[in-house]
Amino acid sequence: MCDTTPRPGPTAAPAPFAVPAAPPKLLFLVTEDWYFCSHRLPVARAARAAGFDVTVATRVAAHGDRIRDEGFALIPLSWRRRGGGIAGSLRAIAEIAGIYRAERPDIVHHVALKPILFGAVAARLAFGRRRPAIVAAVMGLGAGVGRLYRAPLWAALRWATGGSQVIVQNPDDRAALAALGVDAGRIELIRGSGVDIGHFSPLPEPKGPPAVALVARMLKSKGVLDAAAAIRRLHAQGQAIELVLAGPTDPDSADSLTAEAMQSLAAEPGISWLGRVGDVREVWRRAQIAVFPSTYGEGLPKALLEAAACARPIVAADIPGTREIVRHGESGILVPPHDVAALAEAIAGLAADPDWRAALGRGGRALVEREFAETIVAERTLALYRRLLGERNTQ
Repeated sequence: MCDTTPRPGPTAAPAPFAVPAAPPKLLFLVTEDWYFCSHRLPVARAARAAGFDVTVATRVAAHGDRIRDEGFALIPLSWRRRGGGIAGSLRAIAEIAGIYRAERPDIVHHVALKPILFGAVAARLAFGRRRPAIVAAVMGLGAGVGRLYRAPLWAALRWATGGSQVIVQNPDDRAALAALGVDAGRIELIRGSGVDIGHFSPLPEPKGPPAVALVARMLKSKGVLDAAAAIRRLHAQGQAIELVLAGPTDPDSADSLTAEAMQSLAAEPGISWLGRVGDVREVWRRAQIAVFPSTYGEGLPKALLEAAACARPIVAADIPGTREIVRHGESGILVPPHDVAALAEAIAGLAADPDWRAALGRGGRALVEREFAETIVAERTLALYRRLLGERNTQ
């Protein structure tokens, strides 16, 4: 028999709608506006689509309107990548600390070494015990690891990443940072910045004589002079292979070739310099082979992801980062760093064999689709953000 004794009702009706929480604020600290647009825009877009309020703090040169047009808040910084001395560094740290106090982000994403170091100091000045979650994206150590061991910089980097989530782009950098004393449990491997595989799609080979292209800033450590030396060697052997250099000089880098040096190179037979290129696909419509004899200390070169996405085989120096996308015999050919003879031989072999070029181009394209599409990188980064927010909310 059912119990029909009246029972008291609830003391208050539940609210029909929950008050939405403020969206989490994500702040990128990046040295240059062009670098944010070329390497961090897909992740920022994905974060915005996921409900984050995105702010970008960077030095503004030519890309400020593009960042604003994306709907991101933009905070110009007065720092530069090079120069300023101790006084300039202190001013930059104070400026960043003021931004952090005003913005009160939930997550700060420090991109590359200078933002990691300066941002870590600024965060300690700006916040008390309740600091934001901090992501420290190391964009490449490579050949720089030896310098880190010999200089106080390694101690500064270990201190700056303490309590942060560190992102590296290749396993060599992960091992190097762990060896330097960075907590291995806080190091996340996310390979590169990703590439838009719809925009960068396989391109038919250009007609005419064989050409190789180097897409990069015109730095000595990017292998510009080695590439030119390899082409001279091939021309001396009677092989008319063209070298296309695509990219700007970098006055903020002591490693940069000057505009005069580049013009001198471009005056040589078989070498041309395009300077900054708005759409790099135009380079791959002109060249059948990508060349990248860099010893720079790459994280994972985006220029090579774009070349592989366009189905171009790659000849590159065998260094950390580069070997992530250049799988020897699958997507390209790896040669010893600074070995001009091996570089020239690999270029000549590919230039003479269109079937081999096509096979390596297909292999590179498949590799990009499988591991390096920007959607993959963005989703892994968003998963990291969500985890960090969860950890912060339970503290």
